[in-house]
Amino acid sequence: MTTLASGAALRDSPSLSPFDMGLYGLTVLAWGFSWYALKMQLGVVAPEVSLFWRFVLAAAIMMAWAALRGVRLDFPLRAHLRFAGLGLFLFSTNFTLFYYGAQHVPSGLLSVVFSLASVFNMILGFAIFGQRISRRVMLGALLGFVGVALLFRPQILGAAGVGLDMQAVLGLGLCVAGTLSFCLGNMVSTANQKSGIPLVSASAWGMVYGATFLGLFAAARGASFDIEWTPVYLGAMVYLAVVASVIAFACYLTLLARIGSARAGYSTVMFPIVALLVSTVLENFHWGPDAIAGLVFVLAGNLLVLRSGRAKT
Repeated sequence: MTTLASGAALRDSPSLSPFDMGLYGLTVLAWGFSWYALKMQLGVVAPEVSLFWRFVLAAAIMMAWAALRGVRLDFPLRAHLRFAGLGLFLFSTNFTLFYYGAQHVPSGLLSVVFSLASVFNMILGFAIFGQRISRRVMLGALLGFVGVALLFRPQILGAAGVGLDMQAVLGLGLCVAGTLSFCLGNMVSTANQKSGIPLVSASAWGMVYGATFLGLFAAARGASFDIEWTPVYLGAMVYLAVVASVIAFACYLTLLARIGSARAGYSTVMFPIVALLVSTVLENFHWGPDAIAGLVFVLAGNLLVLRSGRAKT
């Protein structure tokens, strides 16, 4: 069984291993592209219905993977309560809030708001698990947040710098709540892994419960469970279910256990960079002085956080 002491040792290791860096890179790339895929599903199908089918597919893949690997899937009621918490926070509420927020704010701004996860993870990790917050990590997170704010200053303040309209405020509120839900799910996942529950088992059951909650929510709202049978919608569905859900979550939650919530959560600060590159190619995003300065801040902050274990603070 993983103990708090061993978790602390992993967090305080002098540097990230090549395996950790690989997990980090896969997580950033997979979720960085997911913002564009998310936008491709909006418009016809209710967000909770798109999410329901996404996690039905993802849960089926995870359950099959667990069965093929011989991973334990039978757990007592107490563990299922934790799985339900994981499904509620990480695999349903988080995404539903972001899908609805995406109807009011630009896709780039979604990833900016989600970068707050690095800060929320540090605060929750300290409050719940007593995880030490390194000064280097705090400074790196601050640099990253300033960087993404610069990257999207025109969207945040508007061309005339007069502030947000009420629709944008609503979108921001939904996305901030979604980010907090994601981080609460991180804490449930950390508790599961410290109790010795295999990552694959927890993720598989969490997705089952997440799909269940989404299905109940959609039914309560009277939404149709029909989907849009177009290559764009179905392609986005497959990407979001397989790459952004199964592969990315497996990488991220493994990283969470190996290097701690603060440094793992900082990977969310890098998502906007990938989203910007995608937007440059597919949506003709223009790089101005703010965007270039923001990129420098984010990369500097990222380097500082990843090297935070090299020196005692």
